[in-house]
Amino acid sequence: MAEFRHDPVHRRWVLVTVDRSLAPRDFVIPPRGHDEGICPFCEGQESKTPPEIYALRTGAPDRPGWKIRVFPNKYPVLDSSSNDLQRKALGQYDWVSGFGSHEIVVDHPRHLMPLHEMGRDHLASLIETYRQRMASLTEEPRYRYFMLFKNHRAQAGASVNHSHTQIISMPVIPRIAAMALSTAREHFHHKERCLFCDLVNLERSDGRRVVAENEHFVCFVPYASRFAFEMAIFPKVHHHDFATMHDDLLGPCAAILEEAVKRLAELFGDPPFNIIFHTAPNPNQASRRANYWGTLKFDWHWHIEIVPRLEKTAGFEWGTGLFINHTPPEDAAAYLRRDPPKNG
Repeated sequence: MAEFRHDPVHRRWVLVTVDRSLAPRDFVIPPRGHDEGICPFCEGQESKTPPEIYALRTGAPDRPGWKIRVFPNKYPVLDSSSNDLQRKALGQYDWVSGFGSHEIVVDHPRHLMPLHEMGRDHLASLIETYRQRMASLTEEPRYRYFMLFKNHRAQAGASVNHSHTQIISMPVIPRIAAMALSTAREHFHHKERCLFCDLVNLERSDGRRVVAENEHFVCFVPYASRFAFEMAIFPKVHHHDFATMHDDLLGPCAAILEEAVKRLAELFGDPPFNIIFHTAPNPNQASRRANYWGTLKFDWHWHIEIVPRLEKTAGFEWGTGLFINHTPPEDAAAYLRRDPPKNG
């Protein structure tokens, strides 16, 4: 038997199979493919990438001696080389030129270094790098939205095995983000409370879906998870913009992210997954609707999404927009807490 669960943020339904829950042993993790040739992201191969635009390093730029390195994607989805953002209306069709930026953050100089084994100090430096780049990108008023994400393994979209993160800046706000922003704004206007704060308080009070928490962050399996063992990480204290996160939160943020990925690794070894940072739109964007972002700092709450890619998305999901989750979130959280359910 299955049950429908509604996601109040994205306003979508998810089917959860509650009578035939899949345990971690029921998922088959494909072996990692072999690397071919020299990895361009490894230390000592700096000449194989575009010149770096930011790095934590000792020594000269584009040479060995770095901890974290950032450079433009050699094959960008969007780029600003034309320096020209154009918008047109073609009858009922809207058109925007492919203006934007696409950056690569190489997370660690060592090849095949798992995120949860980099060390907490290194992870804090990595999160600081993310924050610095996001803050720098907001200075371009033509960028409206930023997507910071990590694809781990080919099944999750990675074309290079070396651990890295991507940041894409774009002149439009994607539909998923626009829906969440709109829902958060409406909730605040009706209740004068942050929707995400309400959800965090509910999850911490309920406890069944909480995986881990520390003084500043909580990690839980969302009530209407689309994917088995999906997790979300939220700051406990309301804050809307990851780019302006306080220095004191870098270490705790690194600690909770390390813990979440470590729990996945304990269950599945080396599973494919995506990590996505959901932050506020650019507060400095050139064009904005009247009063559209008037309550943004009160209604939005930045967070991190961790999505294991344990099953394939097929025709039913694509045709209906309904995802089927074969591991109830309560069971998934129990496994991730190292406290498996009795039927597991």
